[in-house]
Amino acid sequence: MRCIGPFHAARAASVTFSLHPQLARDCHRLGRFELSVLLLMNDAQYPWCILVPQRENLREIYELDQAGQALLLRESVALGRALMAAFRGDKLNVAALGNMVPQLHLHHIVRHAGDPAWPAPVWGKLPARPYTAAEFEQRRAALRTQLPAGFVEDYAPPAV
Repeated sequence: MRCIGPFHAARAASVTFSLHPQLARDCHRLGRFELSVLLLMNDAQYPWCILVPQRENLREIYELDQAGQALLLRESVALGRALMAAFRGDKLNVAALGNMVPQLHLHHIVRHAGDPAWPAPVWGKLPARPYTAAEFEQRRAALRTQLPAGFVEDYAPPAV
């Protein structure tokens, strides 16, 4: 088992980290936490964010050392809290599947009773509905007010 810690690898990761092409195509980058990049899935039907630890060649959470695992959990909890405060969901779905995209990433999806896929999982239920520029800005701004002080905003508005 190979473990990568968030601190001794931080310098190397900032130089070598690359986002999986499928995530780059499907998402808008919002910014970063200490360990992870924060993405917004380009599907306006759900408040759906994804955390991607900025470490190369990670597929599973256990591949991070204990400090990295704890940091990822703290970031996930902070993101979940921010999403639920901003969008007042009935349930927060958190998942790390990786069947289609092998790079370690954690989905955080705010669910509302009566949303287009409720109560089923969102995957494959309906085609994604891309954000308009106004929808993206509204969702980004609502989430930004709830994210912790350590979050660094780093985004570009979607091309329409």
